[in-house]
Amino acid sequence: MMAAPWIDVLDETIRACAAHDRPDLVQWLHGRRSQLLDSTLRVLVFGESGQGKSELINALVNAPVCAVGGDGTTTVPAFVRHAESPAAALVTDERKLATIEAPRSGRTAVPVESATAQANRSAGTVVRTEIGLPRALLATGLALIDTPAAAVRELPQADAALMVSDATRELSAGELNLLASAVRLCPTVVVVLTKIDLVPGWRRVAERNRAKLVRGGLPATLIPVSATLRLAAARTGDSSLNEESGFGELVRFLHRDLLGKADVLAGRSVSAATGVAVDQLISSVRAEYGAAAKDGTEELTKRWRAAGRRLEELQRESARWQTLLGDEVADLMSDVEFDLRDRTRRILREADEYFEEADPAKTWPEFEDWLRENLTSVAEANSGWLLDRFDWIARKLAREVAPGGNGVLPDSISRAGRDDHIGTLRMPNVERFGIGQKLFVGMRGSYSGLLMFGLATTLAGMPLINPISIGAGAAFGAKSVFEERGNRLKRRQAAARSAAHRYVDDFFLRYGKHSKDTSRLIHRALRDRFAGYAQELRAEITESAKEIKEVIDAETARRTARAHELKRGMDELAALRTRVRALDPGGGRATTAPRELTA
Repeated sequence: MMAAPWIDVLDETIRACAAHDRPDLVQWLHGRRSQLLDSTLRVLVFGESGQGKSELINALVNAPVCAVGGDGTTTVPAFVRHAESPAAALVTDERKLATIEAPRSGRTAVPVESATAQANRSAGTVVRTEIGLPRALLATGLALIDTPAAAVRELPQADAALMVSDATRELSAGELNLLASAVRLCPTVVVVLTKIDLVPGWRRVAERNRAKLVRGGLPATLIPVSATLRLAAARTGDSSLNEESGFGELVRFLHRDLLGKADVLAGRSVSAATGVAVDQLISSVRAEYGAAAKDGTEELTKRWRAAGRRLEELQRESARWQTLLGDEVADLMSDVEFDLRDRTRRILREADEYFEEADPAKTWPEFEDWLRENLTSVAEANSGWLLDRFDWIARKLAREVAPGGNGVLPDSISRAGRDDHIGTLRMPNVERFGIGQKLFVGMRGSYSGLLMFGLATTLAGMPLINPISIGAGAAFGAKSVFEERGNRLKRRQAAARSAAHRYVDDFFLRYGKHSKDTSRLIHRALRDRFAGYAQELRAEITESAKEIKEVIDAETARRTARAHELKRGMDELAALRTRVRALDPGGGRATTAPRELTA
């Protein structure tokens, strides 16, 4: 079986785009080729907001699949195709795709009746809505695509398009411009005049619109319809009401002029798509040919002189940025050391306050965990600040060494090898005040009380050991035990504070040394990195200036040869454009691609 003529033209256009280094056009045309070889006929429904696009699709498939009313402003394309059972899915993708055919990743199944309403409310994350319905109209391969208001970027992906305009007014200048753009990108366009049930004089509006289409040279058929009458006819099974709604003619058009003429539509679509691509190629080649035909030695001479001036500037900049790097690193090391000292002093103050009340003998394990955790946090915070400051310094220097350049910054800034800066915190010697010690201290204190009061009471004729002297001895003994317990607690607290201070000082010494070593290593790495880059840049500019000087004499001959080559390319593209136009002799094509397509 012979292949359709448009396949050869499309493949040749793809090869021409590849030869002229236009991968964007190659990718687009490859995607269009795959779509055209698919049996699905994509019919895009577009128009200005509020014209009844969603109601039109609902009436065609006799189902409320596209949101109308409060959620009726279409912000996400809806793709309605045939399925064995009703189903809907929201397709999400973080990339902002400019085509309807988004990748099939990130699909979320949703109810059919609320799919487009959810998509419209989630326009920032949803790329499109896919809806499948068991409808005879769709079973033949027809797919309907509801689009946001005046969407043009999806038109190059469609096989045909329905532009919707309501009958309450004639086609506006904006709609005519939109239609003209649509015809250039998708030659098969039908103007659907909606809401005729609301306008008694819709026939006059339709005739005026047809006259405007003729005057504008727009090859578009106009079909008046009423979605309200169509849905009422579907509910009652009234065929005459269905014909009155205009949908009978619209459905016949879809079957007869679209589905029944797939090859013709494909040829027209290829003519439009390849016409856009070929005209872009011709425009770029013509611009390059015009530049090649001119004398180019003047520009090369300017570049050669500019290279000499740039070398002189690099010499001055080298001394400036090295001084800047030294100053910034000195400031950084001072700030980092102050930050480390300030954080550790705060920890020591908290430790001192803690041991004003706490007993190390009881709370030392808890205190040790707290102190290690806080010192770890100090090390992490100080290290993070150090690296952040070095990253800022690196970016600041990059703007000095290579303004607007890429590749000068290190891939990453990391610190020197990690050691255990926290160390081991040993519990200080804690005096235990046991029962034996308490008895000894109590007896020693009670002896003086017993003796003192016993001697005093002997003057009154009482024996040395009597109830008064015994009570006094007991009181003095208890007081001695209490005072000794307090003194030992204070000694334990002092020992704990001293141990904490030594431990924090050791951490400050070890981590401070490591932090300074890290700063020096990063300083040297940045200095070597930027110095190497500057040296490479000087060598590159020197070599470039030498090459430019050598090329100036031979440039005229080279440009002449290139001009002949471009002339042959323009002739080949002109022949290809003739073949493109032959696919659709009466159709309109784009002479330039819209901004949405080339973006």
